[in-house]
Amino acid sequence: MSARWSDRQQAMLREMGVTLWLPPQTDAMPLPEAAMPEPVPSEVTAPVPVRMSRPVAAPAEANSPSAPRPLAARPSGVAAMDWPALREAVAGCEACGLCRGRQNTVFGVGHAQAQWMIIGEAPGEQEDRQGEPFVGKAGQLLDNMLCAVGLTRAEAGPEQQVYIANVLKCRPPMNRNPEPQEVAQCEPFLKRQVELVAPKLILAMGRFAVQSILQTGEPIGRLRGRVHAYHGVPVVVTYHPAYLLRNPADKARSWDDLCLARAVLRGGGPVPA
Repeated sequence: MSARWSDRQQAMLREMGVTLWLPPQTDAMPLPEAAMPEPVPSEVTAPVPVRMSRPVAAPAEANSPSAPRPLAARPSGVAAMDWPALREAVAGCEACGLCRGRQNTVFGVGHAQAQWMIIGEAPGEQEDRQGEPFVGKAGQLLDNMLCAVGLTRAEAGPEQQVYIANVLKCRPPMNRNPEPQEVAQCEPFLKRQVELVAPKLILAMGRFAVQSILQTGEPIGRLRGRVHAYHGVPVVVTYHPAYLLRNPADKARSWDDLCLARAVLRGGGPVPA
């Protein structure tokens, strides 16, 4: 039998410092070089894990639920609306940012042909919840003031039952003061209400109601005791019931304003300036 390793293989092993023990020569054929065992690598390298990239989140849409809805133009044709159309237009109005925080619009209540029209400033928290102007303690005081001059908000004829509305139809956040652009958006609604009611007298209550109606920056103290006009309707100004609750000493002045308004309605008061 011949040697197990070929001459070439033996030479390679000697170069590597390996001493071979060779059996005696036989007639067997040597193993081919291809039959040599594969060398074992000195280090086994672990496969590198492949990291899958996570999908990138899409940016938030501009119309997501958390994004404020865009404002819309005030309903057109307000000057020609009847009562149902006007009420519907106010309920759906989104012409200023107040629409985003309201629970209810506060349209107005009372006799549709009342001789007295009461105009306040803006809804408060209770008005926003109930959709009615002048509720709560301020509303109770207003009821007492009206009763003192023979008026009511309850069901009655146009000589006794008043119509009550506000300059603003939505509550400002945290009862803050109305802003000029908010008043401007609501003014056509109020003007149309006055035209539909056609009152003989307007009693404006509160600084912002007075200044908005009369387009003036003068304080109530300088405007009291005189008769003004709003689109041809006589206007008497007085303090807001909420103010009177905080400043009861001014209730006597408010009573004087009510007496002036009653005199104007009866034709015995001064003419509008």
